[in-house]
Amino acid sequence: MIRRRLPSWILVAGVVWSACSAEPPQTAESVAAVESVASEEAVGSELQRVDPPSGPGAMAPNLAVGRDGVALTWLEPLVDGVGLADGTGHSLFVSTLDGERWTPAQLITSGDGFFANWADLPGVVEATDGTRYAHWLSKLGGDTYAYGAALARSTVGATGDGEAWEEIGLLHDDASPTEHGFVSYASLATGGIQAFWLDGRAMMDGGAMQLRTTRLDGGAPATSEVLDRQVCECCATDATSASSGPVVVYRDRSTSEVRDIAVMRATPEGWSESILIHDDGWQINGCPVNGPAIAADGEQVVVAWFSAAENRPRVQVVFSSDAAVHFGEAVVVDDEAPLGRVDVEIDAQGSALVSWLGSTESGAEVRWRRISVTGERGPLNVIASTTAERSAGVPRMVRSGDQLVFVWVEASDPSELRSGLVPLG
Repeated sequence: MIRRRLPSWILVAGVVWSACSAEPPQTAESVAAVESVASEEAVGSELQRVDPPSGPGAMAPNLAVGRDGVALTWLEPLVDGVGLADGTGHSLFVSTLDGERWTPAQLITSGDGFFANWADLPGVVEATDGTRYAHWLSKLGGDTYAYGAALARSTVGATGDGEAWEEIGLLHDDASPTEHGFVSYASLATGGIQAFWLDGRAMMDGGAMQLRTTRLDGGAPATSEVLDRQVCECCATDATSASSGPVVVYRDRSTSEVRDIAVMRATPEGWSESILIHDDGWQINGCPVNGPAIAADGEQVVVAWFSAAENRPRVQVVFSSDAAVHFGEAVVVDDEAPLGRVDVEIDAQGSALVSWLGSTESGAEVRWRRISVTGERGPLNVIASTTAERSAGVPRMVRSGDQLVFVWVEASDPSELRSGLVPLG
């Protein structure tokens, strides 16, 4: 199977750092960009550390908001049992934020055959009736990227105490030995969940990576539907529910290898056409493994993303006031050689709260910043220092009431998970 994927890229000033056998040469411009630091003064956030009940080697954290609060999922390597010899033995855990502490870790599933990696994250989602679904990545064949999204369901509220999970098979209606991952969800006001993912079934016959969707409504997933037949192979998708219904955002891929961020939304007549949120014109012959993020509050929708078009790495955000039908001008969040790996939320005033990895002289930082609806940039806030390598994973952020909840990977040996709370003024 032919893949157009460079899975470990970290893009700094348009230079690719690859885990492939040969690294591209650095240019004078790229070295200067890597050595530069943000020209504006960063401030430390009022962070209250509330570390999760995870063990050594924990990785791939993810956050979701439900009726009972914020749920955190993560992976840990198996200490005993099958899978240790080839490194595929893992356990998927969940915990719920209870005030200023995390509840004890609850096991969702455990075994061998996991596809555990830094970029494609397991997760949970909760429907309006309290039903929760969890997914993780399970191998579907011998090829490195032959894996699928396995599902479990729980109908018990998110108490973190004695919750039972029932495995219900694959999210997607295809089990070919190709990639199926980078799952995102939108809870539906009428009940159920709209799920989205990257699906590689067409690549078996020389086709491209697709964006597909299905609905979860208590039972097995419905038959999937193709939304876009040619998308970037390994940039994460994200989804939300606006006033008009679910909206999904992803990195598209044109026939000329322009890989800019696109959005699709549900309408009464079906799915809308795909539109670009901004014309970056980033032409790149491979996947940067750097997906967008989206959040919504009624008609208000915000999208944050990373681009290195014209060899200028930057994190940007755009606003929509009509439920993702139209978007305004892009606002630069960070253009001092950021690494991307973004997340986004909306505050009570409709401002965008954007988190990302920023570069420093010694590595990287988990950062966040508020961008007002008029494009005014708030202070640059630093959550934690980390590394620019893949071992830093993808920091996650959600808004819960009047605070932000962060989780990130401390790239020690073995890795550890850290989390904290930041009050919103």
